[in-house]
Amino acid sequence: MDTRSCGRLPEIGRILAEQVDEVEALRGHHRRLVAERDRLDALAATVSRTIAELEQSRKDGREVTAINRPENLFEGVQPSQYEENLRDFPALAEAGARRAAAMSPAEVEAGQRERTALMIRLAELMAAGVEPGADAVLAEIDGQYRALTELSPVSADEFRAGGRSCVDNEQWRGAYEAIAPGLAAYQRDAVEAYATARLG
Repeated sequence: MDTRSCGRLPEIGRILAEQVDEVEALRGHHRRLVAERDRLDALAATVSRTIAELEQSRKDGREVTAINRPENLFEGVQPSQYEENLRDFPALAEAGARRAAAMSPAEVEAGQRERTALMIRLAELMAAGVEPGADAVLAEIDGQYRALTELSPVSADEFRAGGRSCVDNEQWRGAYEAIAPGLAAYQRDAVEAYATARLG
């Protein structure tokens, strides 16, 4: 064996290690760029919706619906506090309680933020005059339906009843109306449209 090759092994190892570090550094940089791109895309979409809303309101001569955009409407609310809202759906309530018991505080907060973000997206669609049965609205409701069915099977009638509870249940109605007046009824109507169109 060539002793000169043996002498080069540490150097080759160092070069390979540096290449791996460089690749990892580039991967990290790429992740940050993609995250920033996604953040800017979301911001641009929000601004675009706001422009469309303002332009339409000027054409219609109507006032723009005020939308409250909290980062987390449910901060401090524990999943167990939702069980009362599911009393008419015992299977869902039981499955929800099991999931809540297994959730970390970070998972609870992430779920709360996503729920708040969904309500804001619906409020933006409502403010822009999009009908509850429109594809963009049904896409948002589809996410809600799929999240529920991950816990337990949900029939069309049960999903409709859940939609009505957004108006009938004082706690839920208050949460929706805190985002935008009329949002509770909009959610109910969107759930009804989704159940009719997708669930039969």
